[in-house]
Amino acid sequence: MPASSSLARATGRHPRVVREAAGWKTEDLVIATPDHGATDMTKFMAARRGRATLIVLPKWATIADDKTSGWVDVGGLLPAFDPARILAPAAVMTVTRRPSGARVLQGVRGAPRSLAVAAPQPLQTVGSAALRPLITDDAGRIVLGQFYRTNTYILADPDLLNNHGIRRLDHARVALDLLDFVNATGARGIAFDVTLNGLGLGRSPLKLAFEPPFLAMTLAIVAALALVGWQALVRFGAPRPPTRAIAFGKTALIDNSAMIVRKAGREGMLGGRYAALIRERARTILGVPARLTDDEADSYLDKLRGTTRFSALVADAARAEHRTDMLAAAQALYQWQQEKTQ
Repeated sequence: MPASSSLARATGRHPRVVREAAGWKTEDLVIATPDHGATDMTKFMAARRGRATLIVLPKWATIADDKTSGWVDVGGLLPAFDPARILAPAAVMTVTRRPSGARVLQGVRGAPRSLAVAAPQPLQTVGSAALRPLITDDAGRIVLGQFYRTNTYILADPDLLNNHGIRRLDHARVALDLLDFVNATGARGIAFDVTLNGLGLGRSPLKLAFEPPFLAMTLAIVAALALVGWQALVRFGAPRPPTRAIAFGKTALIDNSAMIVRKAGREGMLGGRYAALIRERARTILGVPARLTDDEADSYLDKLRGTTRFSALVADAARAEHRTDMLAAAQALYQWQQEKTQ
């Protein structure tokens, strides 16, 4: 209600706009203007308990003005059930609209006589067993009511305070008198809340970073950054030289070859090849004639002293299919070689 705020400022009533929920806890009169009955009023009402509060029920459905940014046009009346549920289920209310015929409103129960003004067209009224009537129409229907034993007031028809309503001088006077009347605590200021209709300020991400529960994460990040900075300034221990991805030398070659054989699952098939390797070494060390074939060389080696026959060991190695069998046969061949070369 910018016009109401400007009018209050021009007449020395010290108005201000509340754009954050923290501003609800003030002793000044707070005027709430929710756009729809579905607006969650729970936190607002809890913050305003015991303080002078005027809730202006919504009446008109609005649409954006195509010509002026930030302005709206009237798109028609809201369904009557929409403003009626503004405080549900805490307060059950019914809302009605009737042609007013510009008949004068009636002030009751100590309301100033200046509040008797021609009713808006159409007139929106509210009914509730929890409301004490302060301004009514000529049929006694409530236009301004007060919840019993509280400082919370309900204005059923917003046209008494909005731009459209106070364009007339007599309505502007009524608007000021109405604000003074409901300011039951005698506060010198008036606060117009805009958080409930979506015009409040969003919470700053920087401010949220220093509030629970995000404060713990912020402190952890600060500590991590401090450790990174310290490590950049002071080295922890001697520098470690980088290692090669592929090592040099025969040992690395053998290790890599063994890894490939192992991954391929072909370890059990190496027995015959290991036996051939032992045979060739025996030819050189034990003086086996070079003209002999492999079978003849095996027979020659069988005749050497000892209880183990070389040909039997070769046969066991050739039959090996699993890793354990191949390992046992290779160990036997190696042991035979050790015995013959001692």
